[in-house]
Amino acid sequence: MTIRLRLSLWYASILFLTLMIMGALLYWQLVLEPRQEAHRHHHHHDEDLMDSDASEDITDILLFCGLPAALLAVAGGWWLMKKSLAPVASLTRATEKITAQNLGSRLPRTHNGDELDQLTEVFNSMLARLDDSFNRIREFTLHASHELKTPLTVMRGEVETALRTNTLPPAERERAVSQLEELQRITHIVDSLTLLAKADAGQLTLTRAAVALDDLVQDSFADLQILADGPGLQVELAVCEKISIQGDRHRLRQLLLNLADNAVKYNQPQGRITLSLRQVENLAEFQISNTGPGIPAEQLPRVFDRFFRGDPAHGNAVEGCGLGLSIVQWIVQAHGGKIQITSEPTRLTTVTVQLPLS
Repeated sequence: MTIRLRLSLWYASILFLTLMIMGALLYWQLVLEPRQEAHRHHHHHDEDLMDSDASEDITDILLFCGLPAALLAVAGGWWLMKKSLAPVASLTRATEKITAQNLGSRLPRTHNGDELDQLTEVFNSMLARLDDSFNRIREFTLHASHELKTPLTVMRGEVETALRTNTLPPAERERAVSQLEELQRITHIVDSLTLLAKADAGQLTLTRAAVALDDLVQDSFADLQILADGPGLQVELAVCEKISIQGDRHRLRQLLLNLADNAVKYNQPQGRITLSLRQVENLAEFQISNTGPGIPAEQLPRVFDRFFRGDPAHGNAVEGCGLGLSIVQWIVQAHGGKIQITSEPTRLTTVTVQLPLS
């Protein structure tokens, strides 16, 4: 129940109670008191006539004066409450639009100094503190990932140099190969964090040009056939319509590679991957489906969260850092598109990307 409706009901109840009290007082003044006076003087006939006249007077007063006055008061009270609570509705709508991406926005104030204006100022102060905290986190992530790149590059170079020599014993060579794989994994995590931190800070810009999206999908299909050869997966390109969009070719290719990599990693032995590209009204719609363990319904809202990998036991068995879908989501949104994931556990998981046409 809204505040406006609750206040209106209270207000109407008070008016009804007031009307009842007014009727009781009129009944006392016009009926009971004259009846007692007449009873003292034993004027029974006059008493009956007086009761009849008084009852009619009370009814007329309540019906023709009290009821319209009450209805007018209820209507006026409703209008006044609607007008007085309008800033609350406006504040609610403005607050709903605040997200982590626009914490720099501020809620509109009336500057009349009332309680709602003071509450709005408190909200704006809170948003300013949150914006500052988010900016500090972004700066820390960006600086930390930048500082990690140099030592990782040095370590990777040393291990690669050691592997190029033929003097390493087999056990040492195997250990060096394992170290190189872990260094490459850490480097990939750092690069992904740097990309997302720059995106959050608005430091990444897209190089927009006409991109033949069907060519990119064909390239991704060829890459998938190579990636799927080891696990024995079947790859199918169901439909690939000729579509061109305005976008960043490098980022769009990165989007398709990330989705293809996930489709291979999160699949079942002898499973299947299906790709499609078609035009749906004024949108280019790309879909990639894979058979596999699927995603539980309660986890679907979190699949784009950073470092989220679903089931920990399964996540440890699959390489990755849980940043791929976060990057995919940013690329899609940066192109003005939408991405959605649907999943039937143990059967099929489908990723749908919709991008505006040129």
